[in-house]
Parts: sequence; structure tokens; C-alpha cells
Amino acid sequence: MNAHAALPGASLVDAAYDQIRRRILDNVWPPGHRALEQEVALELGMSRTPVREALLQLQNEGLVEVIPRHGVRVLPVSPTDMREIYEILTALECMAAELLARRKPSDAELQPLVDATDAMDAALKAEDLDAWARADERFHAQLLELAGNRQLQATVLNYWDRAHRARMFSLRLRPAPVNSTREHMQLVDSLRAGDPEGAARVNRAHRERANRELLAIFERYKLAQM
Repeated sequence: MNAHAALPGASLVDAAYDQIRRRILDNVWPPGHRALEQEVALELGMSRTPVREALLQLQNEGLVEVIPRHGVRVLPVSPTDMREIYEILTALECMAAELLARRKPSDAELQPLVDATDAMDAALKAEDLDAWARADERFHAQLLELAGNRQLQATVLNYWDRAHRARMFSLRLRPAPVNSTREHMQLVDSLRAGDPEGAARVNRAHRERANRELLAIFERYKLAQM
């Protein structure tokens, strides 16, 4: 028997957890956002019990602070945490690029990367930063998928949501991402050429440049996140 079917209360906690977590990661509830437990329950259309359990789970993950009799506060994104996470993501994604390049992928295999880059370019021209961010994440997710190492992919995904939160927070605070499409196509060229060292080098430069921009914003705005 399905555990959630046997424990309907658990499924409500899961639903509350998923909805609150998504609001935080997408910065619908930005760092510093405060709400009473009852307000959260009303927004989700639930009773307070599953909401309380979900908030405690999110507190354990370091996303919120539960304040007795005062509800919940969304915690700021730590620049130190982000620096460490992006160092890990950069190293692992460069490994994925090397693995893929060694296989000398065909144009057909690489087409999803080209399509995602084209979508980024179109979104930037339309000044649709949300669409740009979705296409950019699709590019990097597809790179991991094509690398063919499930353990590597799973490790990266463990950090993906927190990186997504940081990116969404900074999306409209950083310079227009005009360099990303060019850097993505340089990576595709290295992959197509079967050049592992070149693919890793291009990807590392791309990630480090983007990460410097993002971390500069977090250093600048960290006091505002308190």
C-alpha cells in the first residue's frame, strides 16, 4: 500500500512543503519575507497542522526560520554558501562536458543544446528574463543528461534548487546576460569537435564569469536580505 494513501495527513504535509518551498525557490517569497502561520495556511487553502509540519521541515533545510507566536521568516541566501555551491557545480559540470566531448556527440545529440541557446537568445531580444532563465537552465540540464553519468547528474541536482533560488533572486539585479549565448555555442563547438579539454575550459570560464557576477550581487545586497 502507498504510504501516503495510508497516511493522508502526510500527503497534506508534502503538498504544503512543496508549495511553500517552490514559493521560496522562485522568490515569490523573497529573503526576509515574513508571514504568520495562519496567513500561510489561508494562502495554501489548508489547515495549520500540515503547514506547521512543512515549515519545520523547511527550517531544517535552512530555508526559513520558524518564530514562535510570530510565524515564519524566509532566510537570506548566504554568499558563502553560494560560493561553495557554485564551486561544486562548476567542477561537476566541467566533468560532464569532458565526458560528453569524449563521446564525440553527433549534431543530432547536440541539437537540444543549440535549441536551448536559440531560445535564450530569443528571450533576451524579447526582454523576457524569466524565459531566458528557463532556457538557460534547460541547456545546463541537457548537458548533464547527455553526459550519461547518472550519479554525477544526481549529485548536481542535489544543489540545483538552491542555485536556482540564487539565480532568480539576482536575475533582475545583474547585467543583461548578453555573453551566455556566445559562450554556450563555444561549448557546443568544443563538444562537436570531441575536445574534452577545450569543452571543460570553455565551460569553466563561462561558469566562473557568471558566478562572479552573481556573487558580487549577493555581497552588495546581503544587508538588504536580513
